[in-house]
Amino acid sequence: MTNWQRSARLFFLLATGVTAASAQTAAQNQYGPGVTDSEIKIGNIMPYSGPASGYSLVGRTEAAYFNKINAEGGINGRKINFISYDDSYSPPKAVEQVRKLIESDEVLFIFNSLGTASNTAIRKYLNARKVPQLFVASGATKWDDPKDFPWTMGWQPSYQSEGGMYADYLLKEKPNGKIGVLYQNDDFGKDMLKGLKERLGQRAASMVVAEENYEPAEPSIDSHIVKIQSAGTDVFISFTTPKFAAQSIKKVAELGWKPFFILANVGSLVGTVMKPAGLENSQGIISATYLKDATDPKWRDDPGILRFEAFVKGYYPEGNRSDGSLLYGYSVAETIVRVLTACGNDLTRENVMRQAASLTDLQLDGLLPGITINTSPTDFAPIKRLRLEKFTGERWELFGDVGMAPDQ
Repeated sequence: MTNWQRSARLFFLLATGVTAASAQTAAQNQYGPGVTDSEIKIGNIMPYSGPASGYSLVGRTEAAYFNKINAEGGINGRKINFISYDDSYSPPKAVEQVRKLIESDEVLFIFNSLGTASNTAIRKYLNARKVPQLFVASGATKWDDPKDFPWTMGWQPSYQSEGGMYADYLLKEKPNGKIGVLYQNDDFGKDMLKGLKERLGQRAASMVVAEENYEPAEPSIDSHIVKIQSAGTDVFISFTTPKFAAQSIKKVAELGWKPFFILANVGSLVGTVMKPAGLENSQGIISATYLKDATDPKWRDDPGILRFEAFVKGYYPEGNRSDGSLLYGYSVAETIVRVLTACGNDLTRENVMRQAASLTDLQLDGLLPGITINTSPTDFAPIKRLRLEKFTGERWELFGDVGMAPDQ
């Protein structure tokens, strides 16, 4: 064999070896839209403006958390490209922005899009295109429907479950109460009211004496509260988002009314609701939660909160720690990172959904003790437990035991 033949044979072996290795790597790496060897595109819509802009902290926190993950090397070597657009809490704009994310930006999936109405508007489109709509930022019961909408999954406890927990508490503490309910006129408010009435059972007809709903575009809900008070109620339930939750607290105080006051979890943010409404006006209000309060000294030495504090200090120092949206955004971002890590190099939409539906007793830094995340192909409700809390001083104080949501 001549030197030329030896060189040619060596070149051939090297070339075919590289080709085989490349083919093997390609076979192992399964990618969907928005994924390369170095990047994973994630899409999001958030009300950075409009009547629910109080939740914009969620999107900003998630962006900061992904910056942290990227600084630490990414997920299996891939950096997260988090593309988040403002939908102004408007369903038509939500549809427009999500189409842009899917058809123009070509993201792998939609993550933690906020608002019941906005998510309802985009759900059929995403399911028709088989795009994961993961960890929806809304507690509507409809997100747990893997049979009809196998590409959509919620994250937080359902509104209906939460409403049921308040009913159980009232039956114990105020069995003869006259209840007045203010609720948002959408799936959020209606689910909360439904859960309340279902758990009150036959008592609902006699106990719920006033119901008032409002539209998110209304500038004020003061007139609704006046009507509820005038109906002779001594229990006031505010199933409202932050802007209207703060208005509820202020108006009740202005009226000099002292009802037994229950406030929905989504409207219980200390920095966005309780402080602006007046801490003195917020005392004694009852709500429910599944997350720790990062400002509560009881969690000062908690390993999860210590990691959260390190994140805030290093990646989002301007974040308002007294606003529960900060820990919420951190926690749901932590969840999706766990899912993507479990995907390994199979970053297809199908496998992302498969891994999201295979979470077992997942513990997160921000979840209360005794509360974990569990999903399956037939269970798209990751968090099912809550704990009651009362506003005292400058923070919420937990009481009672961690309870399974009534409809689980």
